[in-house]
Amino acid sequence: MCNLELTKFRFVEMMRMTFEDVLEIKNGRNQRTVENSEGKYPIYGSGGIMGYADDYICDAQTVIVGRKGSINNPLFVEEPFWNVDTAFGLCANRDVLLPRYLYYFCKKFDFERLNKAVTIPSLTKSDLLKIEIDLPHLEEQQIVVDKLVKMEQIIELRKQELYSLDSLIKSRFVELFGDLNDKKWNEEQLGKLCEQLKRYPTFCNMEYLENGVRVIRIGNILLDGHMDEIDDNYVFVYDEVNEDFPDTVIEMNDIVMAVRGDGSAAKRIGIVREEKLIGSNISPNLIRIKADSQKVLPVYLFYYLTSELGQKRLDAYVNKTAKKNIAAKDIAKVLVPVPDIRVQNQFISFVEQTDKLKFEVQKSLDEAQILMDSLMQKYFG
Repeated sequence: MCNLELTKFRFVEMMRMTFEDVLEIKNGRNQRTVENSEGKYPIYGSGGIMGYADDYICDAQTVIVGRKGSINNPLFVEEPFWNVDTAFGLCANRDVLLPRYLYYFCKKFDFERLNKAVTIPSLTKSDLLKIEIDLPHLEEQQIVVDKLVKMEQIIELRKQELYSLDSLIKSRFVELFGDLNDKKWNEEQLGKLCEQLKRYPTFCNMEYLENGVRVIRIGNILLDGHMDEIDDNYVFVYDEVNEDFPDTVIEMNDIVMAVRGDGSAAKRIGIVREEKLIGSNISPNLIRIKADSQKVLPVYLFYYLTSELGQKRLDAYVNKTAKKNIAAKDIAKVLVPVPDIRVQNQFISFVEQTDKLKFEVQKSLDEAQILMDSLMQKYFG
């Protein structure tokens, strides 16, 4: 449980300045002449590290803002680095502006409103220099930074705890079932272990509203974090159902897998473990896998499909063209080791106990994130 409370804070002798007054913007450059896999300095684009270099452009504790592409995802870099030509380096004048205070300001600022491009989002140096920032004295800036850093540390700790619990489940999977490559267990084709393995037709593309028919999409199924989590924050809902819309399909313990979409096929796999998702529809980019629990338990099947062997076997059927899709008929052919149902139940019991711990950690993480958002709103509006 996060017990850090919001404290009273009042900016004293606030100064409104522009970026031009308080920082220098360093343009990125092509990295070809300095790139070296054994280089000392990281090469950064707007999305993170792209390689290493023998030289650097920006000093340590510089903020990166994308010039093109990812313009609303600022990064804070603790070490000297080379930035490519699609990323600006924002170097604070430390006499009046703390670098990390600038970073938090940039995290709250909406750079999209400066985008004038029609296709790829872009920022210009001249527009950035006009941005206004309210600055208290350095002492007050440090107070803000200390609070936000502490909250970020708490959030990161909770995320690491969730990751450790997920790793614990994977370890238990291996402990109970061994190396699945050894073929210790009989194998069956996935299609013969399922009551349903189906992709649903395209539905009408309506505006999404607060109430209506819930639709799970590819973006709801996470590549990172908790492997069995379906992110409900971005589930679309539609305002009516017509003949183009499939019947309500999703039930508890259904597995949903991406079958197409920018390399996501067979990579994004989720299992429905929350009651609020029951009764949802799925987008045509996903497939519903409903296990026959008399033959294989859904949670075991989910962890198998996300295991190294499961992914290898699925990938063998992924279309090798640019589209990289996978067909339902091919998914049905994937071989699945089927352990004794009693051993599967041992694994499920362990997962359920671990899920209780994950629930408490997730609750604490959510509270910490709410508090972080409140602090950002308090200090940066």
